[in-house]
Amino acid sequence: MKEISPRAPARTKGRVARRIERGDVFEPNCPSREVMKHVTSSWGVLVLIALQDGTLRFSELRRKVSGVSERMLAQTLQWLETDGLVQRRSYPVVPPHVDYTLTPMGEQAAELVGNLADWIEENVMKMPGRAA
Repeated sequence: MKEISPRAPARTKGRVARRIERGDVFEPNCPSREVMKHVTSSWGVLVLIALQDGTLRFSELRRKVSGVSERMLAQTLQWLETDGLVQRRSYPVVPPHVDYTLTPMGEQAAELVGNLADWIEENVMKMPGRAA
């Protein structure tokens, strides 16, 4: 994070301190950039939206998010779990049973990216080069 100059006006110091405290996606070393990368990746968006309907097993999620490879889905779920947006539950049975659900923060993120996805779906045909 940027260091605040001792000569900076008090108003600037307060603004910078608030941005650092809450995260600042414009700062290259801010952890919020990594979370944003995970949430706004095409697979991250689709996984979050898919999980809005409720808990899903890996195979159900893979079918719902068609086109994603098993490896990419596993990696996306790991990122979202690390970020605290998805909860992974593993059951000690044979064969292994693992399911995924949104955390409260994940529900908020899913709603926001879901709104963006809705806007895109509603407007895609109005965009230059997209009309039939």
